Amino acid sequence: MANASGLLSPAVAPSVRRRLNPSIGVFQSGSWFSEGVFRRIVCSSTAQGAEKLSPSESGVPRLVSRGCKLVGCGSAVPNLQISNDDLSKIVDTSDEWISVRTGIRNRRILSEDVRMVNFGYASLLFDGSRCRGSKKKLQMAEVDPDDVDLMLLCTSTPEDLFGSAPQLYDITAACSGFILGLVSAACYIRGGGFNNVLVVGADALSRYVDWTDRGSCILFGDAAGAVLVQACDSEEDGLFAFDLHSDGEGQRHLKATMNENEKDHKLGTNGSLLGLLPKGSSYSCIQMNGKEVFRFAVRVVPQSIELALEKAGLPGSSIDWLLLHQANQRIIDAVAARLQLPSERVISNLANYGNTSAASIPLALDEAVRNGKVKAGHKIATAGFGAGLTWGSAIIRWG
Repeated sequence: MANASGLLSPAVAPSVRRRLNPSIGVFQSGSWFSEGVFRRIVCSSTAQGAEKLSPSESGVPRLVSRGCKLVGCGSAVPNLQISNDDLSKIVDTSDEWISVRTGIRNRRILSEDVRMVNFGYASLLFDGSRCRGSKKKLQMAEVDPDDVDLMLLCTSTPEDLFGSAPQLYDITAACSGFILGLVSAACYIRGGGFNNVLVVGADALSRYVDWTDRGSCILFGDAAGAVLVQACDSEEDGLFAFDLHSDGEGQRHLKATMNENEKDHKLGTNGSLLGLLPKGSSYSCIQMNGKEVFRFAVRVVPQSIELALEKAGLPGSSIDWLLLHQANQRIIDAVAARLQLPSERVISNLANYGNTSAASIPLALDEAVRNGKVKAGHKIATAGFGAGLTWGSAIIRWG
């Protein structure tokens, strides 16, 4: 089905699901979108050994004495790989044209017979290889599956109109989804008394791509990634600060809108009745204004990271790694330049997977942890941005 590395065997996942209380598992957007338009939420905590700011100095009070930290990760990618040369046989393009403009050379595509939610579970596998998850524990984190209190699924491609909540609790914020999931996990731990929360980012955007549109079909791939967020003492807190935004006016630049289908002729010929009944609907393929999304990202992402650093009381020089949503290498390079971070401190696997939406950050993090780049104690500035328009950043410590 897929290549996977990670945390949890699918065989034991149902037992975890049965332990969860649905009444507390659903992401409550109303508590964050009080006026229907979300503007900004910032939470901060001071890193051990970093410059310490009092609540009055930072402008943001410490909300709780309980902290949270990232202690495990996993990922999964489909077996089917589509190269730029493969795409050149479908649309008028070339490997050079795509790689120069985006940095992408390959992407993975989920086959039709694989359910996305099961693919999300595959990102939780871990046994030291990438396809044989059979262990009974969350081994990287040394946590038993029965001790997982909540699983959050960040996705824009659920297989059910009502989402995948019965399997994994849904958060939908497109390419910013994983950042919102991470912040939500922290809130459940700090304010809800949970001890272990799994945050899964999984998307199959290939199912919503117009494969005749060379402007968009070259960008997207499918993947899943996950992290385990665990309660800890405030002194060990690994989420120093975060910054979240949305701007509904930008929706026109990146969208997959609902289309009305023709009414079923089996309903009969009663014109007055048919005029009252709604038509069936389906979603269009992804529509994107690439230039506007690029301008948006290179403007707002550095601002968000700088604000999060300010709230955390940390200088930019203290950051070990920059980990952005993997959308376009030009965006990644532009943000790094704005933040004055050299390329050797930037995590990027975009060339191999393309834009995997909510999966891109945990997928890149998992690979960086497993190849030894990211080590325990490293500080990471991470940010997501995309449809909505939404964007957000978080300053975190690994381990």
